[in-house]
Amino acid sequence: MNHPQPSDGHRTEQVATDVISVDRAAAFAATIDHGDTPTVGDALSPLWHWLYFWSVSRQSALGNDGHPRTGGFLPDLGLPRRMWAGGRLFFNAPLTIGEIATRSSRVLSAKHKEGRSGQLGFVTLEHVVESNGVRAIREEQDIVYRGLAEPGVAAPAPNAAPGDARWQREITPSEVLLFRYSALTFNGHRIHYDRAYAQQAEGYPDLVVHGPLIATLLLDLVTHALPGASVREYTYKAIRPTFLGNAFFVCGRLANDGRSIDLWAKDHEGWLTMSGCATLA
Repeated sequence: MNHPQPSDGHRTEQVATDVISVDRAAAFAATIDHGDTPTVGDALSPLWHWLYFWSVSRQSALGNDGHPRTGGFLPDLGLPRRMWAGGRLFFNAPLTIGEIATRSSRVLSAKHKEGRSGQLGFVTLEHVVESNGVRAIREEQDIVYRGLAEPGVAAPAPNAAPGDARWQREITPSEVLLFRYSALTFNGHRIHYDRAYAQQAEGYPDLVVHGPLIATLLLDLVTHALPGASVREYTYKAIRPTFLGNAFFVCGRLANDGRSIDLWAKDHEGWLTMSGCATLA
């Protein structure tokens, strides 16, 4: 494997090569109770490429939050907290378990914006994944940067999730689920496993469920509801954090056009936490 290495200078491009290993896919299938056990030669399920192409940074290069410090590949916007905010994916061909693949990444944009809770930063990355000379996936990933948590600042008013799901799955997150997903994606962000840090440094009530995990579970719902269906495009947007301690739900329904799937996640109170849409081939 050829993982990207840290650098003291700012880089706008990053390339990583990885083997789409059966062990990592099988471990993730077990983690989310997927049902089928992947084998070599199978097509990798959509979004499972997030298990690969780790960004491997030295321990000394990590920030207080557990992420690699900004200023290398990711730009430094002067705001210490960052999380995935959403993304858009275009699937051209499946990745095959057991094959070698390469992901090329670059920064598309970086900008500041004034939000209701203060200054925000938004960085959009482009990832292109290729295998055997074929472009399999193009992805645009949005990352939001925030300032330090301020005590007493009210959270934005929540929105009610739709109530007309055709398919729904209930998930009860645990520390073990969050640990396993962090390990499978080599994600050191402390909000997912360090309760004291999550509460005291970032102002959350408990550990935070990974946004990419929820986005994957939404698309996994389509895989189970429509066996054999092929997803061509997928968009998702994080609306509200999901926390440990209560069940959450991934939901979906066939849209009126008959070619796309409306997807959303909601918490135990029925508040919308993530929205998404999958377009079928």
